[in-house]
Amino acid sequence: MLEATQSLLYQLPEPLSAQLFAGAKSCHLRAGEALFAAGDPGDGCYRLERGLLKVIITSPRGEERILAILGRGEIAGELSLIDRQPRSASVIAVKDCELSFISQRSFEKCIKVDPDIYRYLVNVLALRLRETNEAIAAGSFQTVEARLARAFLSLTDYLGEDAGEGRVLIRHKIGQSDLAAMAGVARENVSRALSGWKRRDLVTRSSGFYCVNDLTTLERYAVS
Repeated sequence: MLEATQSLLYQLPEPLSAQLFAGAKSCHLRAGEALFAAGDPGDGCYRLERGLLKVIITSPRGEERILAILGRGEIAGELSLIDRQPRSASVIAVKDCELSFISQRSFEKCIKVDPDIYRYLVNVLALRLRETNEAIAAGSFQTVEARLARAFLSLTDYLGEDAGEGRVLIRHKIGQSDLAAMAGVARENVSRALSGWKRRDLVTRSSGFYCVNDLTTLERYAVS
C-alpha cells in the first residue's frame, strides 16, 4: 500500500527469474544494518530470501521518508541494473535478512542469452509510471488518516498475524516516527489520528505492538 513499491523484477516469470538468479551469491544482514545507501555505486541487485527491508530517503535536515517495505521474494536495487546510476535510496534491514546478489555483469550476460527479460521490464516500467502518478495524487489530495491507513495496511501485509475476530496484530514494534515516515506526514499528525482511532477501537496498542481491530474500516479510510 505504500507508493510505487513494486520492484521491476518482483513478478518476473519463474523461468526467467530462475535463470537470472542462478549462481547468485548469498549475503546476510542483521536488523538495523544498511544493505546500501543513497549515492552508493549501483553494482547489482538483491533478492530478499528471508527477513524484511525498508527503502528510505533522507532530507538534508535528516528527516526520513520510508518509500517501501520489502518482504520475501522482492528485489532491492534493480534500477541501477538498468540505468547504471548510483543508488537512488537507502535500504535498511528491519529484521535479520538473507539475500541473493547478482552483479551488473551477470545481469548483462543473462539478457544477452534471453532478451525476453528486457521486454518484460518495459511493460513493468509502464506500470510503475502509472503507480507513480497515483502516488503523487495520493500524496497531494489524500487526508492524513487516508495516508496513515495505507501505511497500516502495508504493515499488515508484511507483518500481520491473525489475532481472531477479524483483528490483525502487527508483530513488530513500530514507532510513531516510523508511521510518519511511511505516510509522509508529521509525527504530530500521526499522534492525533491514532488517538482518534484508539477511542473508536479501530487501532489499539499493547506491549508495543499495534493491532488493527477493524480491517474493513481501515481499508475504507485508505481510499478516502
